[in-house]
Amino acid sequence: MLVALSFFFDQSKQVDWIGKLERFLRACGSVRGMEIGFVLAFILFFVWLLPVRDEKLFMFSAMCGIVTFLTVDALGHLLDKWGKSGSSATRNTAQAGLGGFLYLEVLDASFSFDGVIGAFALTQNLFLIAIGLGIGAMYVRSMTVMLVERGTLAEFRYLEHGAFWSILTLSIIMFGQTMWHLPEVVTGLLGAGFIATAFVSSILWNKRQRTEEESS
Repeated sequence: MLVALSFFFDQSKQVDWIGKLERFLRACGSVRGMEIGFVLAFILFFVWLLPVRDEKLFMFSAMCGIVTFLTVDALGHLLDKWGKSGSSATRNTAQAGLGGFLYLEVLDASFSFDGVIGAFALTQNLFLIAIGLGIGAMYVRSMTVMLVERGTLAEFRYLEHGAFWSILTLSIIMFGQTMWHLPEVVTGLLGAGFIATAFVSSILWNKRQRTEEESS
């Protein structure tokens, strides 16, 4: 959840997909540490709902998640700062790259559809998780690298927003699954639905831009 909220609360974010809502979230980001406070409030709400026997385990797991995110985020900023103050260009690049690599690994391990933890947000069937991991290892990551190398992803204005809305939805679902059973089909369709809708919105925006350029 912190990953998604950090994106939506970012004051430097200039593109909004769901206009009013994303502008409101960005305005909330003007308060320092607002995303952490929001997550802590969310955790306390579920601690209040959970049976007493599950409270300690839930709280400990949630705190571990927050500490992991903050540690990786702080390490990334530290490496980036060292890179800017260093004298060697190669060293700068290596340090900045290491920070980005650590952040992306945590993101990938936590909320990728083909990642173990993210898969548990969709299903607890180990057989289906194994199939998903195999498909992800063979096809999804190769396709992602190809799209990045060709610059295809940059053409879709709102695709990143759809991905972060999907991450936020999955995180809320993982909270909810501590108390209620949510059908796997609903879970999967919600995440994929945000990405698909963002993809279509990006295509429509590109068409409008081309039409305006041709008319002008």
